[in-house]
Amino acid sequence: MSLHPVTQTIYELKDIFKELGFDFYNGPEIDTEWKIFDALRVAKDHPARDSQDTFWLPKSFERIEKSGSIERILPRTHTSNSQIKCMNENIPPIRIISAGKVFRNEATDATHEAEFHQLEGLCIDENVSMADLKNTLTYAFKKFFGDDIQVRFRSSYFPFVKPGFEVDIFWKDKWLEVCGGGLIHPEVIENGFKDNEKMNKDDIQKYKGFAFGMGLERLVMLKYGIDDIRDMYMGDVRFSRWF
Repeated sequence: MSLHPVTQTIYELKDIFKELGFDFYNGPEIDTEWKIFDALRVAKDHPARDSQDTFWLPKSFERIEKSGSIERILPRTHTSNSQIKCMNENIPPIRIISAGKVFRNEATDATHEAEFHQLEGLCIDENVSMADLKNTLTYAFKKFFGDDIQVRFRSSYFPFVKPGFEVDIFWKDKWLEVCGGGLIHPEVIENGFKDNEKMNKDDIQKYKGFAFGMGLERLVMLKYGIDDIRDMYMGDVRFSRWF
C-alpha cells in the first residue's frame, strides 16, 4: 500500500531541507493562546481569533502558566507554535522545519478544509539575511517541482515578520502563491526566548532570523494534479494507490 501523498510530501520536504541543515522539530496540536497568537504579534482584535475562524476549547481547559497567567487553549491554527516552543527550549544557532496538522473553522469546498497540513521553517543565527531566505526557498521549490520552475518573491505583510513577502511559482502559464515568510520580527524573537533560562536579554539582541510557512495540500494538489482537496480525506484507501 502506498503512503498518502501528504505523508510522501512531508518526507520529501524533510529530506530537501535536511540537505540545507534543517532538523525536524514539532510542537503540540493543542496549545495556548500565547504561543499561537500573542507571541507571534497577532493583534487581540485580529479576525483569526474569532470563533468564526478558530476552534476554541471550553473554559474548563484553560491552563495556568508558570508566570501565573491563565491561558485559553485551542487547536493550533498554524504550526508556528513549534517555533515558539523551540526557541523556549534551545539556544541559537537554530535551524528547523515543522510539519503537521492545523485547524481552522471554515467551510469545506474544493480548495478549503477545516483540517489541513502546514510546513514551516525557522532559522536563527547572528548573521541571517533575506538573501539566505530567498536562496533557501528557491532551492527547496526547485528540488520539489523541478529545476525549470520559476520562483517569484512579492512584498507582503505578516505580523510576525519584518519585512515580509509571499512566494509564487509560475505554474501552467500563471503565477500561484505557495508560501509566505520574511525576517522574524524582533519582538517575536524576544517573545520566543523570554522564558529560556539559557538566554539573557543581551544574548537575545545578538540574533536575527527568518521564517516561512506553506500549506502542504496546496503543493500536493499542484504536483499531482488533484483538483479537489476533499479527495485526499474521504477515507477511500484506493486513493493512495494512485501515488
